[in-house]
Amino acid sequence: MSAVDSDLGKLVCGILAILVVASIVGYILQRKFSSDGSNASIENLNARIKAWWVMAVLIGLAFLAGRVGVLVLFGFCSFAALREFITLTHTRRADHWALAAAFFVVLPIQYYLLWMHQYGIFSIFIPVYAFLLMPIISVLRGDTERFLDRIAETQWALMICVFCASHVPALLTLSIPGYEGRNVLLIAFLIIIVQLSDVLQYVWGKLFGKTKIAPRLSPSKTVEGFVGGVASATLIGAGLWWITPFTPVQAGLLALIITMMGFFGGLVMSAIKRDRGVKDWGNLIEGHGGLIDRLDSVVFSAPIFFHVVRYWWSAT
Repeated sequence: MSAVDSDLGKLVCGILAILVVASIVGYILQRKFSSDGSNASIENLNARIKAWWVMAVLIGLAFLAGRVGVLVLFGFCSFAALREFITLTHTRRADHWALAAAFFVVLPIQYYLLWMHQYGIFSIFIPVYAFLLMPIISVLRGDTERFLDRIAETQWALMICVFCASHVPALLTLSIPGYEGRNVLLIAFLIIIVQLSDVLQYVWGKLFGKTKIAPRLSPSKTVEGFVGGVASATLIGAGLWWITPFTPVQAGLLALIITMMGFFGGLVMSAIKRDRGVKDWGNLIEGHGGLIDRLDSVVFSAPIFFHVVRYWWSAT
């Protein structure tokens, strides 16, 4: 067994153990406090645990399939997230061509560039070429009503759902001396730490949360939950240094950076939902809402994580 298989195996066993324990706890709570099935909090908890099982299996299968599996999985995630985002934007008939280009031209090209390891064009394709293409396509239809709003929303959707999200599989393209063939573990590190931070912020907030950070944006987020969750996730990140090319201190520092970005990403996406008057981005994932509700922290942290690793540890 190779070193990467061994490390990935240990990681999978740890995740499975956590999910098994969570499932048992959820079952016990259901039997003890919600015998009639009327406890909404416990029902939501168990729905989230079931959803985590499904997501863990899908990510695990993508890892087993290798580079192709990871690209296909995140390409699908970008497509589904873009669809969720666009449903909440102001669009008109004149935008249909631009939207079709976003889904069926821009998105596939972005992931094709990853497949071809074309980092240079990958890093500017959406924020330069696609950003210029979208208004050109729409303006040809001659509809100027709320033109700036419509274009900006489409551009922002591409930025979040495709450009930022594609930086997760982009970690596979990095060349890190002494870490060859192990890049999939960087993806695991990023996703585990960011998602654990979200969960731990929720737990710490429920246990000790009193001071709300942004009650108008996200009433459940508290200072105590934020500090406890970020600190806990940072320590866990330092403890997972062995699956990365970093030292424990470096792994902890990176964990701190991506958990902070994940937190602020969640606030930004919450602001957009409040602006649109919705609670969730969709209902694709039971107990979690839409796909963006689960990926909002990841998409904000992924580009930062990618570029820090690229310029600090990768061969250029």
